[in-house]
Amino acid sequence: MALPPAPVTDLKAVEKVLSLEPLRTNEELDRFYRGEVNEVRGEDATERLAMKYGQAFDGAPYKTFVMGHPGVGKSTEISRLLRQLAGQYRGIRFSIASELNPYSFKIFDVLLLMMIKAVEESRALLGAGVWDSAITKGLLDDILAYFADEKITETKTHGADVQASAGVKAESLWTKLLPVFANVKGEIKFGTDRKQETVEYRLKRLPDLVALANRLIGFCAGSLKNIEGKEWLFVLEDFDKSGISGEQLQEVFVQYGTVFQELTAHMLFIIPVWMGYSQEASRLPFSKTLLPDTPVFDRFHVAHQRGRAAVRQVLGARVSPELVESDQAERLIVASGGNLRDLFSMMSDAADRALLRERDAGARQVNEQDVTKAINVMRREYLNRLGESPHDPKPVHWEEKSETLRAVYHGDPGSGVPGPGLYSLLRARAVQEFNGEGWFGVHPLVVDILKEQKQLEEDARGGTS
Repeated sequence: MALPPAPVTDLKAVEKVLSLEPLRTNEELDRFYRGEVNEVRGEDATERLAMKYGQAFDGAPYKTFVMGHPGVGKSTEISRLLRQLAGQYRGIRFSIASELNPYSFKIFDVLLLMMIKAVEESRALLGAGVWDSAITKGLLDDILAYFADEKITETKTHGADVQASAGVKAESLWTKLLPVFANVKGEIKFGTDRKQETVEYRLKRLPDLVALANRLIGFCAGSLKNIEGKEWLFVLEDFDKSGISGEQLQEVFVQYGTVFQELTAHMLFIIPVWMGYSQEASRLPFSKTLLPDTPVFDRFHVAHQRGRAAVRQVLGARVSPELVESDQAERLIVASGGNLRDLFSMMSDAADRALLRERDAGARQVNEQDVTKAINVMRREYLNRLGESPHDPKPVHWEEKSETLRAVYHGDPGSGVPGPGLYSLLRARAVQEFNGEGWFGVHPLVVDILKEQKQLEEDARGGTS
């Protein structure tokens, strides 16, 4: 889809240019990315990651976690990373939330998806015919034998088929494996009715699957190295999407974290920020890189002018200031807490309201009324998130949350120590984490809520009014 001219000067184009999708292509990065955000955050985490992967090239695989709140630009920063590493790496990038069933995926699903993606990318690079003739028959035999186990899969590839494959060309075997992979892709994305005994058996055979994955990924890696002199970098995104429970993530990365340690591949995982503050955080198998929030207030609740200016640059790259009445863009920036996803969502909402007024009264700009209504909608979303969450390891009631919020707001000693309250509030995005100094703050919309509920003084600063 062609990018619209930007910054847009027509209210009708605002929705399109404020797509909530991350920047992925070089053209999108060149047109819309603004480095001021990283400058105000304290450091450019992407530059540091690029250095780490650069050092790991031609050596031991480098694996890491990248974490941050939804809307801080994690996927966009991954696009920057892959562009910087383009001389050494090819990215195999995919979304766990869209490629797997986010409510029920298991560790073996992640492994299978990695294997399938490696094959798809490698075959596209070499050409299907060359790839099919290059892969060894022994490897294909062993993959078929794994899936022929009826306790592993319900596909129609049975043991007899594999036993009869002696002397058959690798290309013919590959035509047998293609439908198996197709069935597996369907099951790991849509399957919900797995028998417990099937899950347990697959987990029991994890060592076999890891060994197969390493052999298959190794073959794909060798193919890329021979052709381009590059290495694959697996980027597994969206472990922070809604619907994926904390229990699932703990199982994948803590209980079965050694699986990823044993894989001979460069890897990067995008995880939610709260996971870095959970009780199991110290057991995560790899280092963590934080993409912090962009401050619109400092720790003393005074306007953070550099932070606001950086966010204004991002918005101004997409939407002309002429479309918003004086001071109203500033209100949206403050209400967003520096979160680009929330900012774009509120700006789109306000623009839609202005369009309705344009139809009735010839409006040409987003005005104060439009912005106020958009902010109110977003504030209600934040209020809803402050309720009890089924994803918390144990119920955290409002009394505990409000006490933690007040402690964070006032900067009380120990307010940043991980615990159930902070864990839950980070998940709800009610608490933000800022730059290299590592300080926490309460989101401006949540400051509003605390004031409305008499948890903070009426004149407390740091809210939207």
